[in-house]
Amino acid sequence: MRYDIRLRIGYDYAPPVRDARHVLRLTPRTDRGQTLEAARLVIHPTPSEHRVDHCFFGNRTEHVLLRAPHASLSVTLMARVGVARGLPALDTAPPLCEVVEAAALSRGADGTAPAFLSAAGRLVAPQADAGAFIRQSLSAGSLGPGLLAAARAIRDEFAYEPGFSDLTTSVTTVLREKRGVCQDFAHLMIAGLRHLGIPAAYVSGFLRTEPPDGAPRVEGADAMHAWVEAWLGPDLGWVGFDPTNGCVVEDGHIAVAIGRDYADVAPVAGVVTTMGGQAAFHAVDVVPQTERPAAWQAALDPR
Repeated sequence: MRYDIRLRIGYDYAPPVRDARHVLRLTPRTDRGQTLEAARLVIHPTPSEHRVDHCFFGNRTEHVLLRAPHASLSVTLMARVGVARGLPALDTAPPLCEVVEAAALSRGADGTAPAFLSAAGRLVAPQADAGAFIRQSLSAGSLGPGLLAAARAIRDEFAYEPGFSDLTTSVTTVLREKRGVCQDFAHLMIAGLRHLGIPAAYVSGFLRTEPPDGAPRVEGADAMHAWVEAWLGPDLGWVGFDPTNGCVVEDGHIAVAIGRDYADVAPVAGVVTTMGGQAAFHAVDVVPQTERPAAWQAALDPR
């Protein structure tokens, strides 16, 4: 499947910001069964400096400096991505003990090697209660289907509640309150997997959503999303699980950034110099190639 994606992010500042430095992680990756075919990033006001590199985890990272005072900031990403991921063969996953041993013996040097995604990140550490929650789903079957069962248990037992949490909300709180959003559910699953010795990564990206039958797609109504990848041995490798929706990651998930937790993949980070507050806005469109194109998609066509 091929998708055209548009992400619009906006900030209004009162009073105006004197200057700002931002780090942007917005452009989809080329790996894990997906290919970035075209991308365009528009920033207003025009940055004084704009540098692009890739971080330790392989995420495209935009470093932006705005020297002039500004009362607003808008960032628009447009991207065309082909996805042909397919379903993982979960039944072929080795037993837990073999995955733990293989992870301990792995010697990869890049940011997605099992060794770098087995310990604590800046926001999430291995957690015993989370590990016990995940282990409940592993007791009756093999590891691959067991992890899918764990993702489904999070979906079924936890309430999706926007506004409940923020970056300071702990895995312990989410477990106790049984509610949160996709970021919280991903952190919970990661904390449990790592406690069991399974390397786990946090993935940010876009999720294709479907309008109700007979209804038109509402512009800007799709979503940024978060899910988990678990390392299931050298043969099966990294497998995506979506605990918010209780499913394996399929072609409707478009990965942008990978890290230990949200702190490694935040879409917008940085520092602004201001005496006041800010109001934020964002909207996402994920349009399959099978649908009638909108006017903005022409910006991605070859010229």
